[in-house]
Amino acid sequence: MKLYPAIDLKAGACVRLQRGEMDRATVYSQDPTAQALAWQAAGFTYLHVVDLDGAFAGTSRNAEAVASILASVDIPVQLGGGVRDLGAIERWLAAGVARVILGSAALKNPALLREACRAYPGRIVVGIDARGGMVAVEGWAETSDMRALDLARRIEDAGVAAIIYTDIARDGMLSGLNLDETMACAAATSIPVIASGGVGSLADLRTLRARADSRIEGVIVGRALYDGSIDPAAALAALEV
Repeated sequence: MKLYPAIDLKAGACVRLQRGEMDRATVYSQDPTAQALAWQAAGFTYLHVVDLDGAFAGTSRNAEAVASILASVDIPVQLGGGVRDLGAIERWLAAGVARVILGSAALKNPALLREACRAYPGRIVVGIDARGGMVAVEGWAETSDMRALDLARRIEDAGVAAIIYTDIARDGMLSGLNLDETMACAAATSIPVIASGGVGSLADLRTLRARADSRIEGVIVGRALYDGSIDPAAALAALEV
């Protein structure tokens, strides 16, 4: 099971939010590239990068920071935030991004999702961000009338490489994953699922490992790594089969 350290970008800095609220951002590094290299040196084999400003604006806002990360690390990077059209997908994949994450576009433009999956098999991920079980979009600023599990079922045959399931209420709170909903999402579709939102301790990772089946591809960890609540080496060991 993969562990994806999160690098969330706001105004060029590496930050963590609480419950996706932009005015509750803690800055952990003014140098995202150095942070990416630190995670690589710690033994992580993949990076999860999100352009937070882009998620709200609908277009990339931290492209320079992302480009610097891509030029510096040797491990794959998956990128989300503000990717809303095929041109943006093509540009980021050409720039070296391993997988592009579609969130708002996956809900609002299913034709784009299917077109992207056909054009770039294995390289399109869908972020399903849930607030009270309902899909939130536009940088989590809007809550739709679509149930998260219904969206997972709707994209079953689209060719998506993975789903990132995030419980917004737990994101950045160190309160533990919403395992029930994460496992329900994995049961609703054959698409691999990445758990996200709330990991606060090694116990959370061990519990996920114990409950997970082959449909759980990995887990994203942010604040707990930055705060030092979780040691990178211990985290990687906890997820080993």
